[in-house]
Amino acid sequence: MVRSKTIPMKIGHIQLDKPIALAPMEDVSDTSFRLICKRLGADLLFTEFASSEAMVRDVRKTLHKIQVTDEERPIAIQIFGGRPEAIEEATRIAEQASPDFIDINCGCWVKNFAMRGEGAGLLKDLPRFEAVVKAAVRATKLPVTVKTRLGWDSKNIVILDVAKMIEQCGAKALTVHCRTRDQGHSGNADWSWLERIKKVISIPLIGNGDIVCADDARRMFETGCDGVMIGRGAIANPFIFKQIKHFVSTGTHLAECPLSEKIELCIEHLRLSVKYRGPGDGIVSFRKHYPGYLHGFPHVAQLRAELCSIMNLDEIISRLWKFCEQNSALTPTA
Repeated sequence: MVRSKTIPMKIGHIQLDKPIALAPMEDVSDTSFRLICKRLGADLLFTEFASSEAMVRDVRKTLHKIQVTDEERPIAIQIFGGRPEAIEEATRIAEQASPDFIDINCGCWVKNFAMRGEGAGLLKDLPRFEAVVKAAVRATKLPVTVKTRLGWDSKNIVILDVAKMIEQCGAKALTVHCRTRDQGHSGNADWSWLERIKKVISIPLIGNGDIVCADDARRMFETGCDGVMIGRGAIANPFIFKQIKHFVSTGTHLAECPLSEKIELCIEHLRLSVKYRGPGDGIVSFRKHYPGYLHGFPHVAQLRAELCSIMNLDEIISRLWKFCEQNSALTPTA
């Protein structure tokens, strides 16, 4: 499948042809992971979501989340909240960090947020949803975008009304995770809604949910959406961006990269994690990424246990290269 000529997706000054985006994931989409995904082909990045209430209270940990680098552009700062006044002030704060646009999280399904009217909780209160989006648009000259879900549950799918509403509020793009709030990550994402949503709005539509390989991205683009967003699929396989780019441009699947290349990138990612989070937190927080780099090779469980017991960066790097030397002739199993 060779890519045909398309109309670029536009968000403000940003123009991208069928972009592949990295999803905003709490405690995952930090600076180090965003940089790695960018280098592997991600076209569009989003920060971890930041609480509007914490931002207006000047909470240091939250403000650290919204720091961006020029290498990551184009990038959005994602904020969330259920109080329009806090969203408005948080948007002004986020603007000062110089992102390319501001994204409002109206889809987080986690109980602690949704049950207090934040994230996907806004899907149960559309007037408040509307007020939140209007508050963000009012507060900045940057483009504002929205990420949400289909509805609260299967009996209350409101995405078509929400899509039209957020466009009328002045949002410049919409990302839809094709599940309801009560599904969380369970069940299958219903991509059939993307075609229906696309028919009722003129702003760009980015699809999200269940993209785990290049074929998935191709099929999602066939629904008519302007971009695709990858979340958990990027944790399990950070090379997915490179694989998708190769597939959509050539119609062929990229050959599996050698273990040495995976180990080299793993170490680069680990060094970035330490650089941006410090030696302690950088090493500990990185542990969730080992499976994505080492999946399919023998004795990985034992290796991960060893790596998780080491707090010295040089020792971890030495152990990874030793594993590479011991298994360099092998290819991963499915």
